[in-house]
Amino acid sequence: MTNNDEHREPPAGSAAAASPLAASPLADTPQAVAVLSSNTVFTGRVWDVRRERFEYNGAVIERDFVDHTGAVAVLAIDETERVLLIKQYRHPVRAREWEIPAGLLDVRGESPLLAAQRELAEEADLKASEWSVLSEFYTSPGGSDEAIRIYLARGLSATAEPFPRSDEEADIELRWVSLDEAVDAVMARELQNPSLVVGVLAATVARSRGWQGLEAGDVIWPRHPKSEAFGA
Repeated sequence: MTNNDEHREPPAGSAAAASPLAASPLADTPQAVAVLSSNTVFTGRVWDVRRERFEYNGAVIERDFVDHTGAVAVLAIDETERVLLIKQYRHPVRAREWEIPAGLLDVRGESPLLAAQRELAEEADLKASEWSVLSEFYTSPGGSDEAIRIYLARGLSATAEPFPRSDEEADIELRWVSLDEAVDAVMARELQNPSLVVGVLAATVARSRGWQGLEAGDVIWPRHPKSEAFGA
């Protein structure tokens, strides 16, 4: 493809040419559908599996998906532009992987921002004076309704007391690395955690823009499938 090819109009009669969305803003679009039935077919310790029948484009479709609480993650960055990474064991992938502090939205009524602040304290014994929304994403929208919001935390300081940790978190390893080093490891495919990958790449873009344009940490989260649980 040449540079000129990028700007050519789609062929007449093609799906792209016929779509009224071709000139619309580049954004995901919420879609309401008629849900005919919705049942929990598996109940797990952390999340469930739900089976739903719904109408779409004149057809009745049945799908199973992970019914997830959602989660928050924190890209904590200090005054020298080092980011905090934590390493812990993740059994499904049989690996100790580098991550950023993160946790489930499993406390009903707790806002995403409060959950992020709690996770930063519990996993890294840190608090922050400045909170912004860095990014949001769905982890696997074809099979799960899990949504994650990543916060940028700055103005870091230690909490008054260390948090006691157990299970996989008992041997958490903490490391401060430059943002550029983290990006290099992501691009070399050495780091696989999705919140870390999205977080450091989004932070790199935000830094190039002078950290301007980020929304406040307490902004509502309407795209979360269960936003009513925390009042968004």
